[in-house]
Amino acid sequence: MNAQLDRAQEDVGNIVHLEHVNLLIPDQRLAIVFYVVGLGLTRDPYLMVGVTNMWVNIGRSQIHLPSRQPVAQRLRGTIGLILPDLDRAERSLASVRTDLAGTAFGFKRVDGALEVTCPWGNQFRCHAPDPNFGAIDLGMPYVDFAVPAGTADRIAAFYEAILGAPSRVDEVDGVACAHVHTGVHQTLRFRESTVEQPDYDGHHVAIYIADFSSPYRKLLDRNLVSVETGQHEWRFQDIVDLQSGETLFTVEHEVRSLTHPLFARPLVNRNPDQTQPAYARGLDRFAGRA
Repeated sequence: MNAQLDRAQEDVGNIVHLEHVNLLIPDQRLAIVFYVVGLGLTRDPYLMVGVTNMWVNIGRSQIHLPSRQPVAQRLRGTIGLILPDLDRAERSLASVRTDLAGTAFGFKRVDGALEVTCPWGNQFRCHAPDPNFGAIDLGMPYVDFAVPAGTADRIAAFYEAILGAPSRVDEVDGVACAHVHTGVHQTLRFRESTVEQPDYDGHHVAIYIADFSSPYRKLLDRNLVSVETGQHEWRFQDIVDLQSGETLFTVEHEVRSLTHPLFARPLVNRNPDQTQPAYARGLDRFAGRA
């Protein structure tokens, strides 16, 4: 037996998967141009295939995009993506400039990553596959929220105590940032910022947890359960100071059990290099690690 092995490095915690981010949009056509053509992602072919909602697959995670005229929700922070080929993504994004003219769309390379703005102002940071994010070539390794100064330690304590999620606080770019484990090589990040943020507009994240009832009871005792969805799901919005009850940050969490019918549903991810003029039989699916 190797006494030098740090078994704690393999701990995931009670949150086992960060499944999706949900953002209302006003125009499904622009979403297809941005997410599918520009970023090279895949519209789920089985669920939400109509004109009122679309699910976009990113490895084992998703972006959900219900269409609500004229509403466009904006996440207060950045969604991290891993894409298999940043050069290819940059070329694809350049190809949709005309279609997305007049929107907030834009992109640029910064410190080896591709920083991208969607047509409605949501921020994405796209990384090449990197061992620091685990052995995946396509996925959503983190969602990075901008939170008020002085809240990172207390946010980490909330997730540890209420949701059983291993958390740590360190400095990122000179400011405190809470890292909350939300699955294998996935985190919710809460980065302190002095920049004034817009009011919360209802966007949400979805997580799966193993111990479904204990966090529910703890939140219920604090009157923090916001929605009783059904047997396999409940929701909460406010992240609070454990001592004072002060609301530190608000973002809805759609919390699902591991018995939820959609847990670990296999997602289709296409090979964005496959084209009709240069079609190669057998290469339709993404062949990397997701």
